[in-house]
Amino acid sequence: MDRARLRDGALAALVPLAACSVALAGLTTWVGTGRAGSPARIQVTEGKVLLPSAGVPETAAFFHIANTGGASDTLVGVTARGVSGEVTLSRHRMRQGTAAYRSRIDSVSVAAGDTLAMSPSGVDLTVPVPSAGWRSGDLVSFTLEFRRAGPVQSLAVVVRPGSVSFQ
Repeated sequence: MDRARLRDGALAALVPLAACSVALAGLTTWVGTGRAGSPARIQVTEGKVLLPSAGVPETAAFFHIANTGGASDTLVGVTARGVSGEVTLSRHRMRQGTAAYRSRIDSVSVAAGDTLAMSPSGVDLTVPVPSAGWRSGDLVSFTLEFRRAGPVQSLAVVVRPGSVSFQ
């Protein structure tokens, strides 16, 4: 009877010990790669603003956002210097056939170690055109507000539609 009780006790202790060992190995790997406790590190590059057509009150802007940190972050707002009105986050959707429409979104996540490449067929920014207008080659200053990383400033160059690739 004592031998069976000893064996059952050893097996009962082995299961939590194995689970703890697996968890410890996973945490050791996570810490060893430098990701443990690492905050979001946001880099905003490759800013482009499409040159608006005459008489059109708004245009689109695009950025490449990289999160090289160990925590996800969320883009929650954007402002642009010299622009009156609200810059909004948008996502393009397709209707049946070939018609597309823009829907406003409140935020967009950028996972740890991931990137977000804004494009005309995905997430972009809708920007009101200033009264003075823009010319091709002008630089527009943007501040992108992230939930964890805070404000990140970046410049976007005004480009003619069709002159750049969003691949």
